[in-house]
Amino acid sequence: MLCAAVVFLAVSLFVPVAPLPSAGQKNIPDAPPLRVAVVGLVHGHVEGFFAHNLRRSDIQIVGIADPNRQLFDRYGRQFSLDPKVYFSSIDELLVKVHPQAVVVYTNTLDHRKVVEICARQGIHVMMEKPLAVSLDDAHAIAIAARQGKIHVLVNYETTWYRSNHAAYDLVRQGAIGEVRKIVVHDGHRGPKEIGVSPEFLVWLTDPKLNGAGALFDFGCYGADLATWLMNGKRPLTVTAVTQTIKPDIYPRVDDEATIILTYPKTQAIIQASWNWPFDRKDMEVYAQTGYVFTVARDEVRVRLASADEQRSAGKPLVPPYDDPLTELRAVLLDNAKPDILTSLNANIGCHGDT
Repeated sequence: MLCAAVVFLAVSLFVPVAPLPSAGQKNIPDAPPLRVAVVGLVHGHVEGFFAHNLRRSDIQIVGIADPNRQLFDRYGRQFSLDPKVYFSSIDELLVKVHPQAVVVYTNTLDHRKVVEICARQGIHVMMEKPLAVSLDDAHAIAIAARQGKIHVLVNYETTWYRSNHAAYDLVRQGAIGEVRKIVVHDGHRGPKEIGVSPEFLVWLTDPKLNGAGALFDFGCYGADLATWLMNGKRPLTVTAVTQTIKPDIYPRVDDEATIILTYPKTQAIIQASWNWPFDRKDMEVYAQTGYVFTVARDEVRVRLASADEQRSAGKPLVPPYDDPLTELRAVLLDNAKPDILTSLNANIGCHGDT
């Protein structure tokens, strides 16, 4: 499993690639909404997407593609979706509705195929984390994006946490000195234990469709955050230990993973697990003169030299970098630069001009 961890981190650690051009269209107060299509319904996060974005005036969902009509009908009943927006394939959807962008809720293996299809038609893509299941697929996505002159963004829930941005600001400001250790905890009791949908569970626990188990499902968060905090530096070494603690539930993939990255003066420890007793997405950053711990989405605990620990709320995120669809719209219509955490640069490992 160590090889899988090395491939995963190669996909997730920053190496600069040439910037992708923007659509260049300027957003004006009365500009029409961004035309967005949904590709795939098997990723459980699509439920949150529908819950938060169906009634927005700046986004118009013009099509939904998934081969499983029953799955569409289930979401249709839940969210009052118009049956006319349903398509059985991405090819039919793109021909019929011509979206400006596609948001992807397929299994991770299909990310490459979706990007390559969209790139041929100049349609931008935002997918759920992680970018890809392999380094080969990551390179192929980068090539397709460049040739099609499209943006590819990767959506991590933790990108939108005020607490993570508060920790980052303290590091960038030098308030706690040079970083020495980063510890990231992500996961829950396990996808089956928390009751994810059957269509989600079947590919999360498939080593081909997901790339691994907890290693990919939750290790990607820590890789993204460590890359961000380390200002894009690549680690000197990558070491990983994976286990399947519950083989009766997850016989084909790991459910426990610890990844250690070493830098010249820093270690990053990423703890990805389907064995936590409760849901968690938090981080500890230790530096020369202090530390900062994130507390859920919005708060941090900070201790500086010669001072007691203080708990405070993170500042509200500044638009358009406060919401995935708001950022996507700004990148495509306002020539905004993608946030580092969502950018293709921070989610690709490549050498030279790929």
